[in-house]
Amino acid sequence: MKKLLTSLAAFTALTTVASAADLPRRAAPPIFTPVPVFTWTGFYAGFNAGYGFSVQDSLAPTQVNTIDQRVINGPPGTVGAFLFGNGGRQDGFVGGGQIGYNYQFTPGNGIVVGIEADAQYADLGGRNGRDGVCGTGGVSCAFTAGGVLQPGVTLINPTGLQGLDFFGTVRGRIGYAFDRVLFYGTGGFAYGSFGGGRAVDTDDFKTGYAVGGGVEYALPTDSFLNFFRSSAVTLKIEGLYVNFDGNQSRGGFANANGTIITASPTSSTSVLVNNFARRDNDFAVVRAGLNYKFGSY
Repeated sequence: MKKLLTSLAAFTALTTVASAADLPRRAAPPIFTPVPVFTWTGFYAGFNAGYGFSVQDSLAPTQVNTIDQRVINGPPGTVGAFLFGNGGRQDGFVGGGQIGYNYQFTPGNGIVVGIEADAQYADLGGRNGRDGVCGTGGVSCAFTAGGVLQPGVTLINPTGLQGLDFFGTVRGRIGYAFDRVLFYGTGGFAYGSFGGGRAVDTDDFKTGYAVGGGVEYALPTDSFLNFFRSSAVTLKIEGLYVNFDGNQSRGGFANANGTIITASPTSSTSVLVNNFARRDNDFAVVRAGLNYKFGSY
């Protein structure tokens, strides 16, 4: 009996061990690594280059009627009428850099808001009579009355546009992102410095506004343009319309031995007609840019 009980106990122990061996072993759960979702949120900086051109190809001629004896060679009261052609356009290279910040409300697809500031070199000089000395450098002008110029007197277009040396903007941006593609509109403050022209202007520094829009694309890491090999490199194409306050001309239309002769709509000796002493300076810019977004994966 004792041997029987011992055999049953041994058999039970062996059966328990065998059953335990057949049970599935517990393994550590797999580690889940979420796939990063691209977001436009973050600071960025970059550079751009493009082409700027005036919106208007032609302006009304500038006419000055004068009886100023410092300008007219003739008996007192002789009238000289000088007509400046204002054809042509301002155009040329623009390029510079920008910095900004974007915030995307929902990663992936969603609304993006931001702010951007840029500073641009510009080579938009006045051409074909918008500024310059009458009769030189392709500037057209005509004498439409009997008076002739005094010796040593040169004529200057009183409402001619000066060349734009540089400009900048501070703009808000709002758009919608489709993952790595962002469509946006933009608008805000603009400033610029004018110089190099012969027009007489009371203010070479002007302010105004800029509006426009564009599309920006975050380059894949394997793109040949993505030299950082990260998701932080973006390429954009943008168009802007920039409008500066009109030039406040002092009416300078002649240089008589170093003395600027002025013309205005109400001057008693030199009257400006067929034009305005104040004129907006507006132009459009089309440019491409490359940005690096800080803090991206």
